[in-house]
Amino acid sequence: MANKTISSIAKDLNISRARVYQIIDMLDDNEKPSKDSNDRYLIDDSVVNSIRKYYANSNTKAKQEKASPIDDKVLDIMRRQLDEKDRQIEKLTQLLDQQQQLNLSTNRQNEKLLDTTTNNTPSQEDSPLQNDHTDVSEPTEGNYKGVENKTPKKGLFGWLRR
Repeated sequence: MANKTISSIAKDLNISRARVYQIIDMLDDNEKPSKDSNDRYLIDDSVVNSIRKYYANSNTKAKQEKASPIDDKVLDIMRRQLDEKDRQIEKLTQLLDQQQQLNLSTNRQNEKLLDTTTNNTPSQEDSPLQNDHTDVSEPTEGNYKGVENKTPKKGLFGWLRR
């Protein structure tokens, strides 16, 4: 009957030494190991078997608890939330589609406006002036005293300034 150490049992079961001590504390009094004069556990084969059994049972219970079905109330709440999120996503998708259609329509209207303003036959107002001096007019009969006559430039975006 060879005595084993806490470390060797922990290594065999692939658990920590602290967990081995916890299991020993959980064992029934008749299964607990005795201690020597230095307050160390004297662990024989029967105690090792008790520790293994307890550890195997505790692992099985833990696995069963983890695999237990989710409470029906929680599941219902989650389903309702998921349905609500689906409705929100659908509504946002519709709004996004509407926004894209509106943007496309606006872009088409802008292109039409630009085409109509650039494709019109130039009228007398739209044609560039021969001497286009909008900032300072040359002295003529009407403005020889230094009075500035500014004539507005007509162009591609002249319709915006009306």
